[in-house]
Amino acid sequence: MGTDTSTDDSLLVDFGEERPRRRRRGWVIAVVVLVVLLGGYAAAAWYLGDRVPRGATVAGVDIGGLTAQEATERLEEALAETATEPVPVALADNETTLDPAAAGLELDAAATVDRLSGLSFDPRSVFAHLFGTEDHEPVTRVDEETLRAEVERVAETLDVAPVDGAIALTDGEAEVTEPVAGTSVDVDSAVDVVADSWITGERPLVLPDEEVTPAVTADAVQTAMDEIARPLTRSPVAVDIDGRLVELTPAHLTAVTALEPTDDGALELRLDGEALVDLVLELDPEVRTEARDARIVLEDGRPTIVPGATGMDVDEEVLVESVAAAAVSSTDRTAEARLVEVAPEFTVADAEALGVTEVVSEFSTPFHNDAQRTRNLVVGAEKISNTLVKPGETFSLIDALGPITAERGFVSSGVVVDGLETSGMGGGLSQVSTTVFNAAFFAGMQLDQFQTHSHHYPRYPEGREATLFTPSVDMRWTNTTPYGALVQAWVSGGRFHVRLWGTEHFDVTTSTSERFNFTQPSTVYNSSSSCVPNNSPERGFSVTVSRTVALDGAEVDSNSWTTRYIPWDRVVCGSAPSGD
Repeated sequence: MGTDTSTDDSLLVDFGEERPRRRRRGWVIAVVVLVVLLGGYAAAAWYLGDRVPRGATVAGVDIGGLTAQEATERLEEALAETATEPVPVALADNETTLDPAAAGLELDAAATVDRLSGLSFDPRSVFAHLFGTEDHEPVTRVDEETLRAEVERVAETLDVAPVDGAIALTDGEAEVTEPVAGTSVDVDSAVDVVADSWITGERPLVLPDEEVTPAVTADAVQTAMDEIARPLTRSPVAVDIDGRLVELTPAHLTAVTALEPTDDGALELRLDGEALVDLVLELDPEVRTEARDARIVLEDGRPTIVPGATGMDVDEEVLVESVAAAAVSSTDRTAEARLVEVAPEFTVADAEALGVTEVVSEFSTPFHNDAQRTRNLVVGAEKISNTLVKPGETFSLIDALGPITAERGFVSSGVVVDGLETSGMGGGLSQVSTTVFNAAFFAGMQLDQFQTHSHHYPRYPEGREATLFTPSVDMRWTNTTPYGALVQAWVSGGRFHVRLWGTEHFDVTTSTSERFNFTQPSTVYNSSSSCVPNNSPERGFSVTVSRTVALDGAEVDSNSWTTRYIPWDRVVCGSAPSGD
């Protein structure tokens, strides 16, 4: 019978059971080692998590090995000034500063430290803690909209505007200005640069730029030189005005022309039409016939309308077009111009509409027999007569009289200066002023400027008079009626007369108070060679004048004026007596 070899005592069976048991033991040991290592790694990560890696710096500030709180405090203290002071920024050669607060920029020290510390099982973080790390960028808070606004403000200072090409025409020559490209801040890129580098970037912080092309380029300048400037300055242009030739030299042409840029960047010839017409008329004044306005003048003591006349003038539009074409032509250098009829600005119909038909007010003042003074009154009457003051216009006595000179017929006569009588050119014209003033006063005109005399003169109404002293003391009034006011003045019967012609419009009432606030005269000694003695001193006083202006029974204006007259002192020609 056979033998059974497959029993539990077999050597092969024993060996087959022993190998798996040893493998399991090795895995167990490996797992145990791994757990120990992981535990140590985790313990190390936990231990190092509250500290900043050794050697770590932020914007040059060493915070390595510090706890998170210590590192935060050090950053805030060390970077406080850097994070708040103005940041120098530059573009090319221009430099200015950017305000971090105004730009919405703020250092976040806590977030910066949080990024470097805290529990982390990342091997790189643990490695950095064990073996050290390098410099890190700070974390900042940025308000994008505010930062962009501040960069745009800074750009206004830093931008370098381009220089457009140009051609200046002067004295018959053309002078070229070459175009130069400009530089401006690239705002989009600059926002990113500032946001990233406002703390750590080099000073000044160079902002990214972009080129700005001139509106008028070199090609446009060359085209204008070839097609306009050179032909214009080459030779004269003849202007033919109804057979009369006027020559415009290159110097004449450049005086009234310019090369101006257009919207598409070209240079275009522009002529000053008014200046061109004036130039042609200066070269040949007989080309123009002035239009003559209708006038209202006094004839036989009454207002009469004198018709105007049409004139002939150069047609500015045609002249400009023809000269512009001839100036750049290489073949035809003659410009054809024409004359047009010009109507008067003030017609007979305009004069009739002013209603200057009746005496509105009249006033006169007496004068003493002094040939020189009377002469000035006569000349003054001639100068102001026939002055037409239209509705809304202002009458100025200084303007109406014109320069008060001997060449215009005035002579030297008695005047009062600083309270003393002497002589001066145009002496006596204050009587013209006072008389015109009263005529305007009773016509209801608006009294704009007048100054009473410092002393009272019996020939003038108290408080209702006006002196004259060129150029500072004028007598002015405005015609507030809807009608014209024609001034008539003359000398007769020892009186100076003024009438205002027009159409009655206002009703005027007036009153004058009694004298008050009397002051006593004194004695004055005058050693001047032109001294005029006064042996009849008079008291000074004050007086108030009131005027009410009404229209159709309704009050339209009411005023009161108080005048203070100083005394007429006793004047002794010579030095004051000595104390002895």
